[in-house]
Amino acid sequence: MLGFKSCRLQPLCSVDLGDDCLALSLDWSTGREQCGHPLRLVSSDSKGRVSLLSVDESASSVHVLGQWKGHDFEAWVAAFDYWNTHVVYSGGDDCKLRGWDTRSSSRTPLFTSERHSMGVCSIQSHPRRENLLATGSYDEHVLLWDTRKMKQPLADTHVEGGVWRLKWHPSQEEWLLASCMHNGFVILGCPKDLDENQEKCTILSSYALHNSLAYGADWCRLPLGASLEASTAALTIQEDQRASPEDVKGKNLKIIYESPTATFDVLLEEEENQPPISPSPAGGSLVPQGPSGDARAPDTKANGDAHAAKAHRETSLLATCSFYDHVLHVWKWEVSRSSPLA
Repeated sequence: MLGFKSCRLQPLCSVDLGDDCLALSLDWSTGREQCGHPLRLVSSDSKGRVSLLSVDESASSVHVLGQWKGHDFEAWVAAFDYWNTHVVYSGGDDCKLRGWDTRSSSRTPLFTSERHSMGVCSIQSHPRRENLLATGSYDEHVLLWDTRKMKQPLADTHVEGGVWRLKWHPSQEEWLLASCMHNGFVILGCPKDLDENQEKCTILSSYALHNSLAYGADWCRLPLGASLEASTAALTIQEDQRASPEDVKGKNLKIIYESPTATFDVLLEEEENQPPISPSPAGGSLVPQGPSGDARAPDTKANGDAHAAKAHRETSLLATCSFYDHVLHVWKWEVSRSSPLA
């Protein structure tokens, strides 16, 4: 437990999107954390519709400004262009990605892309890089787009799982978190110098300790204080582009994970004389934390080296959740600041 006091969420207002439909997604117009007016929401629903809503200054009422048919089947997702909030994007089970100008009364899409081969279920505009859009689909691909030319994507990355959620890191421009359903969660490195039809982004890390569909994911947007770091004593995923198998030799590391649906061990190295583990594709390793939240090290020198390395690392806190087992995980990811993608 993180020691937070219990609290209750109280509804302030509501609006009816229509009979016999499910609201499938929601996005705020304040994605760049600039609280301008008017404050708006965009939603998509199970009847293929996109709804634009306004929220008043006191947040005591919400109103439907417009609603239109965007897709032939379920409209899985709708999202704002955070750099021009008059524009929204939508994706549906008809395999189409579309853009809309909410000021237009014709409700004719600005563009329609069928580059994804299955239902489009995740979209996010980059909050720090203008004209960059990320989309994901049941086809297991993450596509990056330049919104000024939507005929071909900038990059296409196969993540081996249906991409239900995408979240850009709040401060590190090149990191993208993806929920990949049957393939857990991955962090992608998306360099700034993307050219059209670049083969793919780099998969920096993956997290596969959920026992059910990987659905929800997000980055912490608050600074990590010492007390919070000490409280998250579950698992640290460390990444270093220059790491080698020798870096983890002799540490005898073992991670034990439990969830309501299963219990299993992840053995990194059982005995000191065994061969060291191989690093992840980005050169990282899994390191368990002790009760205080510090990674265990075999001796004083190693402790000193670890503290020196920590001073040059970027630490992110993430929350991920899975579908059928109703489990939420909070975990840390650390990456060397000297990494090309840091």
